[in-house]
Amino acid sequence: MWGLLLALATFAPAVGLGLGEPGASVLGLAPPATTEARGSARGSTPAPQSSLVQPPAGKDNGTSERHVRIRIVKKKVIMKKRKKLTHPRPMVTARPPVTTTPVGVLDLPEEQEPGCPPLGLESLQVSDSQLEASSSQSFGLGPHRGRLNIQSGLEDGDLYDGAWCAEQQDAEPWFQVDARHPTRFSGIITQGRNSVWRYDWVTSYKVQFSNDSQTWWGSRNCSSGVDAVFPANSDPETPVLNLLPEPQVARFIRLLPQTWLQGGAACLRTEILACPVSDPNDLFPKAPALGSSDPLDFRHHNYKAMRKLMKQVNEKCPNITRVYSIGKSHQGLKLYVMEMSDQPGEHELGEPEVRYVAGMHGNEALGRELLLLLMQFLCHEFLRGDPRVTRLLTETRVHLLPSMNPDGYETAFRRGSELVGWAEGRWNHQGIDLNHNFADLNTPLWEAEDDGLVPDTVPNHHLPLPTYYTLPNATVAPETRAVIEWMQRIPFVLSANLHGGMNDFSYLHTNCFEITVELSCDKFPHENELPQEWENNKEALLTYLEQVRMGITGVVRDKDTELGIADAVIAVEGINHDVTTAWGGDYWRLLTPGDYVVTASAEGYHPATRNCRVPFEEGPVPCNFHLTKTPKQRLRELLAAGAKVPPDLRRRLERLRGQKN
Repeated sequence: MWGLLLALATFAPAVGLGLGEPGASVLGLAPPATTEARGSARGSTPAPQSSLVQPPAGKDNGTSERHVRIRIVKKKVIMKKRKKLTHPRPMVTARPPVTTTPVGVLDLPEEQEPGCPPLGLESLQVSDSQLEASSSQSFGLGPHRGRLNIQSGLEDGDLYDGAWCAEQQDAEPWFQVDARHPTRFSGIITQGRNSVWRYDWVTSYKVQFSNDSQTWWGSRNCSSGVDAVFPANSDPETPVLNLLPEPQVARFIRLLPQTWLQGGAACLRTEILACPVSDPNDLFPKAPALGSSDPLDFRHHNYKAMRKLMKQVNEKCPNITRVYSIGKSHQGLKLYVMEMSDQPGEHELGEPEVRYVAGMHGNEALGRELLLLLMQFLCHEFLRGDPRVTRLLTETRVHLLPSMNPDGYETAFRRGSELVGWAEGRWNHQGIDLNHNFADLNTPLWEAEDDGLVPDTVPNHHLPLPTYYTLPNATVAPETRAVIEWMQRIPFVLSANLHGGMNDFSYLHTNCFEITVELSCDKFPHENELPQEWENNKEALLTYLEQVRMGITGVVRDKDTELGIADAVIAVEGINHDVTTAWGGDYWRLLTPGDYVVTASAEGYHPATRNCRVPFEEGPVPCNFHLTKTPKQRLRELLAAGAKVPPDLRRRLERLRGQKN
């Protein structure tokens, strides 16, 4: 559908997100190189235990030339040819938040909270051209792949690998980000390489800064004054946060891996925490201001805050809203829905029902917040008298389910937007991926089509649930069951899942046309990005709701009684998918502009066919039907009521019997 495609084209693109170790936000001296290769000593002879070593004077790449004495507990350097790993080698765990002075006195830094938002490596606000590195093993492992939570392809060494990786022979690797403006850097989050074939991660690194990419200075340990060495990762996926001992204002930031997993390579994915600062000399072009002028609550809402917000919207707009629950999660959290219509709580004859569902994966928070923002916006604009919103809520019944997986979201929310990782909170509390928990109706339909059984023997719509799916011991999450029952209870016409695979199920099990919308490149964006994400998606969210007015609509009635006929089948010639009428006899059939031959049929009635034209102008085209009962149906109803059979019906039945004989 053209209008539908227009709506889809305006949705923002998509991918994933993550967070790290709560206690890893601190500094320390270089950790003992017990099981890892050290970048500055590759190929050198192993030093004896407890010896004092000195990092080499760096090449002209900004590395510090200051000689630092470090006590090495044990040092082992092993150079091996790269090969596929089946199990990870021993790991180095990020050290606790303690720094050591030269005289052995411990500094215990106060617990810090990351004060600056992400610079935007994960969300792609930082472009590929802003990322550089000392070397790369291949294009697919270039600096443009060094973004937090980026995922690899299935093939090792393809163009879409899961990290930046320095060349094996690069003794002093570095990864550099150009912020393009003076920026206050406050922290770094790192991950290892995402791969099904290899284990690679950095276990410690230094940080340097520059204003011209030529002259560099390092982040210093507050107590000792030497270059700080930050503990990094002990596995490929867990994000680890380190805050700088003192925030630094610069244009460039550079990470210099010091140690990495033995047998692996210097590979990392990262996000930089940074705040913009004003340029007193006005030497750099100002970054465009991002945000929204809508007076909405732009923050992340846990379950308690979400429930409170929905209640506030309901109290502000009681005449057009209703909050109801469709069931509970495995941990007992209610699946709340916000209904918005001029007659909330009531299905009006001829008024289509539309739904948005978000939060199928608990760690994909953007869809959840967009629906909370949408309900606020619709309420606010309706009270303002906005004609577009007024028409939408007058002619449509809108249902918004912001959190299908509240248990998973609570897990992700506790980790925070930058540390939740790609998978934590994705599943429900039972460990079920709701994305793959709906019954497979595609396979039996395709097999029936191949056997020529559709639609005469097997229907092309309203496919029943498979027997295995209805058994008491079937692995079906309570959240999934609640949504299925919701689908069956309300005659939805159009739906969008702000990420998840239930669209096929919805299309084959009910009347509802559904799409999946991938949102953002960041599953759990920082709060300061929510206003811009709302602006990116607001128009598409509204336009998609309006697509329900495209096509034909009408009521199928009994010709004698004028009562609506429930479950009548609406078939469009040339389209192998039918829809059925609701309990009042009303139906909606989404169609693109054109001429169509439409047939309405129901059990006990003669079918009726008519031509219906859908113009390019907005608005559904009325296409009503009056069906006449068959003689057998009339006879059944008369006999059931104990009435006499009228002469005309008796004569018709006799003729039918004669024709049959």
